[in-house]
Amino acid sequence: MADSAATAPVPSAALQGVAAPLPHDSAARHVAGSAIYIDDMPEPASLLHVAFGVSAKAHARIVRMDLSAVRAAPGVVLVLSAEDIPGENDVSPVIHDDKLFADGEVYCVGQSLFAVAATSIAAARAAVGKAVVEYEDLPAAIDIAAARGMDLKIEASQRMARGDAQAALATAPRRVQGRFAIGGQDHFYLEGQVALATPGEDGDVHIWSSTQHPSEVQHLVARVLDRPHTAVTVEVRRMGGGFGGKETQASLFAAAAALVAVKTGRAAKCRPDRDEDMVMTGKRHDFECAYDVGFDEEGRLTGLALELASRCGATTDLSMAINDRAMFHADNAYFLPAIEILSHRFKTHTVSNTAFRGFGGPQGMLAIERVMDAVAAELGIDPLEVRRRNLYGGEGRNLTPYHQVVEDNVAPQLIDELVASCAYDARRREIEAFNRTSPVLKKGIALTPVKFGISFTTTHLNQAGALIHLYADGSIMLNHGGTEMGQGLNIKVAQIVANAFQVEIGRVKITSTVTDKVPNTSATAASSGADLNGMAALNAAETIKARLVAFAAEKWGVDPAEVAFTPDGVRVGAETFEFGWFARQAYLARVSLSATGYYATPKIHYDRATHTGRPFYYFAYGAACSEVLIDTLTGEMKVTRADILHDVGKSLNPAIDLGQIEGGFIQGMGWLTTEELVYDAQGRLRTHAPSTYKIPTIGDRPAHLDVRLWKAGRNVEATVHRSKAVGEPPLMLAISVYSAINHAVASVGDYKVLPQLDAPATPEAILMAYEDVRRRARA
Repeated sequence: MADSAATAPVPSAALQGVAAPLPHDSAARHVAGSAIYIDDMPEPASLLHVAFGVSAKAHARIVRMDLSAVRAAPGVVLVLSAEDIPGENDVSPVIHDDKLFADGEVYCVGQSLFAVAATSIAAARAAVGKAVVEYEDLPAAIDIAAARGMDLKIEASQRMARGDAQAALATAPRRVQGRFAIGGQDHFYLEGQVALATPGEDGDVHIWSSTQHPSEVQHLVARVLDRPHTAVTVEVRRMGGGFGGKETQASLFAAAAALVAVKTGRAAKCRPDRDEDMVMTGKRHDFECAYDVGFDEEGRLTGLALELASRCGATTDLSMAINDRAMFHADNAYFLPAIEILSHRFKTHTVSNTAFRGFGGPQGMLAIERVMDAVAAELGIDPLEVRRRNLYGGEGRNLTPYHQVVEDNVAPQLIDELVASCAYDARRREIEAFNRTSPVLKKGIALTPVKFGISFTTTHLNQAGALIHLYADGSIMLNHGGTEMGQGLNIKVAQIVANAFQVEIGRVKITSTVTDKVPNTSATAASSGADLNGMAALNAAETIKARLVAFAAEKWGVDPAEVAFTPDGVRVGAETFEFGWFARQAYLARVSLSATGYYATPKIHYDRATHTGRPFYYFAYGAACSEVLIDTLTGEMKVTRADILHDVGKSLNPAIDLGQIEGGFIQGMGWLTTEELVYDAQGRLRTHAPSTYKIPTIGDRPAHLDVRLWKAGRNVEATVHRSKAVGEPPLMLAISVYSAINHAVASVGDYKVLPQLDAPATPEAILMAYEDVRRRARA
């Protein structure tokens, strides 16, 4: 038997497990500036700095590229171009059409031509400028209109349908058509793209990479080097933001650094500056949307034909899946009795657009919300009433356009609760009274829902692994395949593990995500980081616990049911042992205290050929009510109030979830109001720095911002602790801001005309929409 000190119950510590509102694990370091990012790491004495030479043309044949002056420049150690690649000249995620270095032809401004490795970043950049590149221009399609005219697409147009939309439109009591444009968005992560590669033995390489997808970087770098995956190790401790921009885009920079490291035997770092980063990397897809909607006198939709067109850029990247998700979310929270969605994926000679928080979902969702506003304007009723009358319901009103049954619809309850708590009805009356007496300043209000599907729509990506070591002192090392980019994934997974063992959170050590510990991981994306990696870590913990239970039952001669992990320690029969002491006894008894865990999302399936199936395990819901004030003389706009109610199921960490909701809303607000990407006729991005590209600042935050978790939330599916994903869905809550701006502008036409307002609703766009409404109202 154990001695008395070991068997005596220890005081119960604050568990700080699941549902505790703990701060981000790096919060204190973030505030103090002591959190270590890749560019903060000590640099080896022989470190080489890598800079890219990039294309100045949107589409051209390379007639001559003379790099002799580059090689002769001071400090230059190595210059690399396409012919120096030992393996495949490709860093694309799927289609093998993203070249590390251009080879004979360029397809966008900013495409990498060559890389320079020098003893300082200043020397590398200076050398890049000495290159002599001659081009022969080729026809270039810069925007959607040009690509449509040249019939350039990354794949055939896709169709998703249920029912006979055209027949429903032909017989609809009322019918309205319209079109509008949705702009793109730069990720503007605080930490830019960066990679630090260190050579090893036998041509191996270790890479610190700011990436959401370490395994993909590993696989692509191995392909470039013509080496097996085991020769490349990729590690990520934290990123200073990702938002989808580091899902595929990080591979280019990691591959260049790795190639330099392997060829020179010296460490190499590749870190573009902000301008270079914005020019070279992909954005959120910009869209053009056209709709033809039929409805009855109450505003209930009877038929809808929706046409979506996106600018994908010069290569495929993830555009097929992104545009698929735009179709998936073109219903949002609404039952569409007869629906046809056509999706055109246009290839343009601009940087390839890529994943961005929501992954196409925001564009599809904005399209249907625009339809709801159009129907309301046509009938002269409150858009919220149109939204409520079209929500998903019970049997007969619960089938999506892709034939998934909506089994967890809580949108009606969420909306009702938010309408009451934010006094929507009274405020709308007050706002319309204000607008009748205010000739210059106009107010607007809108309440919009969100229903967002959770899972990768590429089914095989819905898997995750984890590794847990329980040391003999009772401390726990946690490793999993997810990456931390500021969203709080690591603290959530640590809480899950602490809760499993019933120990304080301080016992759980969070470690870097690294490909030699957990292999073949999926990207931390699709809002699935906690769902997948949390469950994998829980499974690993349960494996170790099962061994410990069996050990305790045998050693102390009790039934396994009498062994329990408690906040006071491990209870074995009538005795309770301190956790660290108990772990040591298991080690001495030669019990394995290390385990891997694995999880694959159940139930999901999808047939892309027919666009039918169950691509999502469940849906996350939310609703937001936003109020705005516009100046009709200047077009300036201010969001004065926002009330948000969001469903996160049973929250793993309320503090983290609230932060994600608020941040997502503000980022979505930026997308729809201030963040404008401008390309000139030559395909050059003109808004490539904070001086010309405006992300929201603290001054843009509404003075009244009330964010609440829905107390009744609970996942009907068996997710980890019945939680729900929270990464992407909140961004679409900001659609309420766009609709509120439309309401404010429409007031100058007595709400009888829907403004022709594209997104982002910049001051210029608002002013032009205001003048358009005035003109049309007088006609």
